[in-house]
Amino acid sequence: MNKNRISLRRRSFLKGVGTAAAGLLLDGAGPGTLHGLCAEAGSAPPCPSIDTHIHVYDPARPQGVPWPPKNLDVLYSAHMPAGFVTLTERLGVVGAVVVEASPWVEDNQWVLDVAKDNPIIVGFIGNLEVGQPQFASQLKRFAANPLFRGLRLRDVTIPKGPGEAAFVADMKRLADRQLTLDVVGDTPILADVLRIKKMAPDLRVVIDHLPFHAWDKDGSAAMRDALKEVAQLPRVYIKISDVPRQVGGRLVEDLEFYRPGLDVLWSLFGPDRAIYGSNWPVSDLVAPYASMYKIVANYFAGKGEADAQKFFWKNSLAAYSWVPRGKAASLLQK
Repeated sequence: MNKNRISLRRRSFLKGVGTAAAGLLLDGAGPGTLHGLCAEAGSAPPCPSIDTHIHVYDPARPQGVPWPPKNLDVLYSAHMPAGFVTLTERLGVVGAVVVEASPWVEDNQWVLDVAKDNPIIVGFIGNLEVGQPQFASQLKRFAANPLFRGLRLRDVTIPKGPGEAAFVADMKRLADRQLTLDVVGDTPILADVLRIKKMAPDLRVVIDHLPFHAWDKDGSAAMRDALKEVAQLPRVYIKISDVPRQVGGRLVEDLEFYRPGLDVLWSLFGPDRAIYGSNWPVSDLVAPYASMYKIVANYFAGKGEADAQKFFWKNSLAAYSWVPRGKAASLLQK
């Protein structure tokens, strides 16, 4: 994640509870909302979800962590799978994709080792340096684990000159292994997405943390134009994982505040290429998990059962080919 944009930048279906709890979470959404939306006719609870963007780490381990910094009190403590399960279980989150924030190569292995005993983790997006001589061997090593589902690039900078050929080769390596590339940044990365898709047309790409904050600025028109161009490309998904905002130091909970930006994303990418993510625990800087989830869930309540299922779990399967394990395995049995 981009440490320079942490402050106020980053910000789940009920399971194991009845319709009364569902009503409490989604109060104020009105008739025809997610209250039973994804359930079989007349049953509850609604359908579960896959959170496609969480981070796990433990500052107390012997080697420490390269991120977050100690002065970020909200984040500088252990954030491990067991805590995530406790936080989200009643919301119906049955699986999560971990996205690596650490630049340390061996932290890829650390996450995979943690995932081994925590079936809530259904996929892992690693962090390796693209375009370097060691990339191919590192990718081969980590991709041997089926939970390794791809890589993330932050503020993508595609090298020019001699370095470009190596970058192109590595993008093709990802595509050949049917892995996914996550990209994160602001509006300028969208031009890089266009270039990457020309390099490796079959590569699946997920644009993280939409809506960008640029949505709230004068540059929003430029971003819409760039997104419109990107939306024409096949196998490009958007991760709606940066929704909540604070105004005057307080979380805005009114759905109508968020609807215009979400409507634009929906109109561009439609029901088949938008996926759910929280960016936990960075999301805690802006909103508690349940509050963040309520905003997003209430918006997608108006899209109907089939589209809500796509957003909360089916599209993530297409984007990441995550591993069905734990409670998430039951999704593929329906």
